Amino acid sequence: MKFVLNFELVPDGLSFDYPSLEAALEEGKSSPLAADLFQFPHVKRVFIASNFITITKGDDIAWEEVLRDTKQFIKIYFEENHPVFEQKTIDSNTLIVDARDSDTVQKIKAALDQYVRPAVESDGGAINFHSFDEGSGVVKVLLQGSCSGCPSSTLTLKAGIENLLTRMVPDVKEVVAEGV
Repeated sequence: MKFVLNFELVPDGLSFDYPSLEAALEEGKSSPLAADLFQFPHVKRVFIASNFITITKGDDIAWEEVLRDTKQFIKIYFEENHPVFEQKTIDSNTLIVDARDSDTVQKIKAALDQYVRPAVESDGGAINFHSFDEGSGVVKVLLQGSCSGCPSSTLTLKAGIENLLTRMVPDVKEVVAEGV
């Protein structure tokens, strides 16, 4: 379930995926918000990006049973000005723009940022560039949030993202999801 806020939680292009309480407490990635959300037994994964939080719940309970309490918790959390992250989390995860990127990689990143990222974020997910193999023309991306494990993510990847990138960047032949 995607919970949209009227303010930015993280700088554009950054996202944080917490598949467990341990991940939310991990040095350099810690999020007091995610850790507190994991205190709810129904919370199985927390994803934070842009101005939204995506929470994955267990299959053993319906959203109707926990939605009100979850929304109320998030509302109060921000009203009381609790931190989303430890400051060092944001500092150590700022976007790295590499001037050494090839023209092809720069075009791929630009297309992902301009055309793909907004659509994926509107569904509560995120997409990040992972790598490009100049020899094979394969782009690897990392899907997170609601996109991770989503049944339609393969269709989105092939019919949407791959189709777009192969048209816009002729060197791209295929797009695959890393770690899926």
